[in-house]
Amino acid sequence: MADLFLKQGKDYSVSRPGYPEEVFQFIASKTPQHDLAWDVGTGSGQAAISLAGIYKNVIATDTSQNQLDFAPKLPNVRYQCTPPGMSTTELERNVAVPASVDVVTIAQALHWFDLPTFYQQVKWVLKRPHGVIAAWCYTTPEGNDNVDSIFRRVYFVDSRAYWSPGRNLVVDKYRSIDFPFEPVDGADHTGPFEFKTERLMDLDEYLAYTRSASAYQTARDKGVELLTDDVIEDFKRAWGEDGNGQKVVKFPVYLRIGKLGN
Repeated sequence: MADLFLKQGKDYSVSRPGYPEEVFQFIASKTPQHDLAWDVGTGSGQAAISLAGIYKNVIATDTSQNQLDFAPKLPNVRYQCTPPGMSTTELERNVAVPASVDVVTIAQALHWFDLPTFYQQVKWVLKRPHGVIAAWCYTTPEGNDNVDSIFRRVYFVDSRAYWSPGRNLVVDKYRSIDFPFEPVDGADHTGPFEFKTERLMDLDEYLAYTRSASAYQTARDKGVELLTDDVIEDFKRAWGEDGNGQKVVKFPVYLRIGKLGN
């Protein structure tokens, strides 16, 4: 994952959406204590910012130092670049001691992970029995039918040959992802629970968002430019106002949440 995102840290930091506060309030309502959160695959810190307002301390990790370089610095957030696979010793040194974490969060990243290995790490650091794991993804942007149509063409047709295997899990809204945890208190299943986030974007930001996708970078590495001049012109015409102006772009968010249990 680090190699794929090496060139995309800036695009991620300026174009990726934040997440609705309702997601974090829902998660926080399921954790009896709010001492320590581990945000895994934090990227440029979009989720860590909100977690820092709820939990006393946040450890935010990513395998890409390039991503972390664009993360906002907050007094109660510790950013840590970690190797893709951590031993127990490395986990304790880089993240936390056993049974000390209230919540593990993974925003738009769980589909990249070696899940059996990662879940062992989660079970090692979470408090028992009420430690919570919360993972969410967002799907294709919405806001303008004409713009959405072009984006879907680029996303589902032009770039599909360059998708990572986990991309199908996102398209499926994390419904089919392995998630071996118990429902949190007050719920009879682990999700997905649907939320929605939005941001005001101009066309340059929208195109930066498109370029920040892993499939876009994979295609470019193979000598294929998905955002050709013709495609950009299509976006400009669909955007209207000669490609100027801002639009509210909405992103559906799908949350899986569970607790460790006994």
